[in-house]
Amino acid sequence: MTVNEVLQELEQYGDERTKNTLMSHGAKEPFFGVKVADLKKILKKTKKNHELSLALYDTGNSDAMYLAGLMADEKRITKEQLNGWVEKAYWSYLSEYAVPWVASETDFGFELGLEWIESSDECIASAGWSTLASYTTVNDDEVLDIAKYEALLDRVAAEIDDAQNRVKYTMNGFVITVGTYVKGLTAKATQIAEKIGAITVDMNGTACKVPLATTYIQKVIDKQRVGKKRKTARC
Repeated sequence: MTVNEVLQELEQYGDERTKNTLMSHGAKEPFFGVKVADLKKILKKTKKNHELSLALYDTGNSDAMYLAGLMADEKRITKEQLNGWVEKAYWSYLSEYAVPWVASETDFGFELGLEWIESSDECIASAGWSTLASYTTVNDDEVLDIAKYEALLDRVAAEIDDAQNRVKYTMNGFVITVGTYVKGLTAKATQIAEKIGAITVDMNGTACKVPLATTYIQKVIDKQRVGKKRKTARC
């Protein structure tokens, strides 16, 4: 499929209610408001497609950019290209999901995550924490830098209260993810979760809530699913 053919399909799948919902979360024109389930219908046709994913992301259309994240080839995309992507990821669906998912599946995902969390740009820093979190979901504990992740958990405890709005959200998510996907750090993550408690995040007036890290981790423990890795970060 070409970029124009994909955009035509996206327009056909556009849903006004979905568009309004996404706008309330921060999406901006141009985009059509396509549900993820419909994006995956297009993805079935394209499969992973490196060149097409790059072209779709460059359109600036949020639907196309999110689809590009689902379509991206983690074996071919470069660090430079992902740095370009994160700079254009202007709202949470892109900066906290689409881009970090791809980054976390690359060989340099951990390195990128560490770089991005140092940014003063809220979206880039959020992408960094999301990338570091997702990295634990698709990599065995044996290949993770456990000492560094311990230090990052301590950093969350020390900095989350003064962090930028969406950075707070992704830091909280980082604690949850590490606690549920890294067996050796579940106890540490639980301690950090207890220390930070309930996190207040401005959700743009939507009904979305910030998950309580202690409760979320405990539910995973109760289900005996701690450390169950994923085949892919993308969903």
